Parts: sequence; C-alpha cells; structure tokens
Amino acid sequence: MGEHYPRSPLSIGSLPPESLSVNSQNTAHTEGPPAYPRAATLELRHVRKQYPGAARPAIDDLSLTVPAGEVCVLVGPSGCGKTTAMRLVNRMIELTSGEILLDGASVTERDPSQLRREIGYVIQQIGLFPHLTIADNVATVPRLLGWEKARVAARVAELLELVSLPPELADRYPAQLSGGQRQRVGVARALAADPPLLLMDEPFGAIDPIQRARLQDELLRLQAQVRKTIVFVTHDVDEAIKLGDRIAILREGGVLAQYAPPDELLAAPADDFVAQFVGVDRALKRLALSRVGELALLPAGGADHGAAIASDTSLRDALSLLIADGDRPLAVLDGDGGVAGLVSLDLIRGALRG
Repeated sequence: MGEHYPRSPLSIGSLPPESLSVNSQNTAHTEGPPAYPRAATLELRHVRKQYPGAARPAIDDLSLTVPAGEVCVLVGPSGCGKTTAMRLVNRMIELTSGEILLDGASVTERDPSQLRREIGYVIQQIGLFPHLTIADNVATVPRLLGWEKARVAARVAELLELVSLPPELADRYPAQLSGGQRQRVGVARALAADPPLLLMDEPFGAIDPIQRARLQDELLRLQAQVRKTIVFVTHDVDEAIKLGDRIAILREGGVLAQYAPPDELLAAPADDFVAQFVGVDRALKRLALSRVGELALLPAGGADHGAAIASDTSLRDALSLLIADGDRPLAVLDGDGGVAGLVSLDLIRGALRG
C-alpha cells in the first residue's frame, strides 16, 4: 500500500464529510448542476507538498498533464506520494507551492466543497453509507446539487445498469452486497453527477484477484462509454499497464521518474529505477498490450495449426498457447468464426522488435 491517511467512514464519492451540507445555493439548482465538460484536462505545474516538521517534501516539483478523456495511473513504491498527489487535486490537502489546473482554471481559486462535487472520488474502503440503500448512496451528490426526484431516480437506474448491477439491488443495503458489488456502487456514486474528472485511490486493492481482474475489465468497458479523465493510484505495475493511457512512476520523495504511455515505458525505461520497477519481464508485459488481430497474419491455406483463438487475444496469451502447443501456429478467428489467418512465434517476435 502507499501513503496512509485516516479516512472517515462518511467520506463518499467526490465528497469528504465537510461537503455534505446543503445550502441555499445548492437547492436552487432545480434543473441539475452546471453543464460540466464531458472530460477535463488536468495539469500539475511544479507541484510541491511539504508537511510541517517533515525532513523532505512528500511531493517535489511534480509536473504532468493528463489530456481530457485519458486514464493516468500514478504508481511507485510506498512513500512516493501517489495518494498525496491525488488529494491535492480535489483539495483534501493543500498545496505548498505550484499550480493544479482543471481545464485551465486553478483549483485553489475554487470553493473546496463545490470543487469536490465536480470531481468523482473512489477509494479502496469504498465508504458507502451503511444506513442508506444502494439507490440512496448513488443519489447522494445529485440530491446535494438539487436535482429533481424523477431525474435522480432515472440517473440511479442508469448508473446501476452502467456498472452491471441488477436493478433489484437498489433497495438493498451495503452490508447485503459482496465486496465487488460495493465497489461497483462506489464507482456509480462517483459518476452520479457526470463529473469531468474521476479520482480513484487504489479502488481494487482490497478485492480478491478474480474480482479485481473483473473490475479492471469493467472499468475499461465503462471508460470506453463515458470517456472521463481518470487519475488512478495503484502500487501494482501490472494494473497500471492494463488500465493506463499514461503512467507516472514516482520515486520516494515524490519525484517523477518517468511519465509515458505503457508501451513506451516498457520499451524504453528512463533509468535503472524505472526498469527495475516495471520488472525484468517487461518484454512480456509489452505483449499484453497488443492483440493478434493487429498483426499481418499468415495465410491459413491448408497449413497445419494448433488451437483457434479470437482476434482480441493478447500477444502474451498467444505466446503462452504457442509454447504449450509445441510452437504450432494458432488459427485466429474473425468475427464470423472463420479463420482469418495464422499467428506464429516469428510473427510475435517481429511485433516485439517493432
């Protein structure tokens, strides 16, 4: 795990406890919140965070840009400042120096409570209200923003479907759901007001490996639909490679070691620290980023071949099957179930060199 902070059991979605009061300005929004952009560009400019009495900064001169609609994963060893950087974005902690811009506007010039209502927030502990139903948990932010009852109900139903939860769960309580289901509710609640930015702090860290893989796949499916800007914190480099459009690797002391797309990070680590962090198997990790359908396949003809695989099979999985099947080429199926061509060890080697 990375940095540890006390978390209130009432911290929900994009709202820390101090944001949970409804004032006259909020209730005036009977038509719903302002029209947020679908996704927002996030910029960190020379960000520094120094805690009082600390010997060194938690974050030191961190600069990076997350383009609108992309997933940025912050990864690194314990104590590298991953969660600190995330919490600076929604002002759960305050900057020492530097700037954080959301679509060009400084977050320090915004009211913290209103800012947090425009930023989805998902944490590992999930933090659902135990005394509220699932529907009421998901509806929390829209109600704070003054949405009409019918609109809230429609949004809750839409989001439960979006995160693949059956509608009958709406009237249940968090204790009646599995850990994976509760985490899906946490994601639904963070998306409730359609925020342009989503912060996810090790959201799948406490889930068993099978459920974790399913939730990762679900997040990728969701992102393909909603196209939010997402900042995702993890200590797991494989999770970072699977989910990130860009990965920021931080050293201890909050120093940025490298910021790049996954393939670039694996193909050309900036230094020995990055190379060691991503692992000696980084060539295999690169193969997981590509699909056999992206290759110029060998003609099938009447050639002998081994197992048949779908065109969206990763090159890493294809390599494993090739080795297990005595190096015989694999048949790659098209969308109609016909054989589109063959993939061989030489093709995969060529893809890796390329």
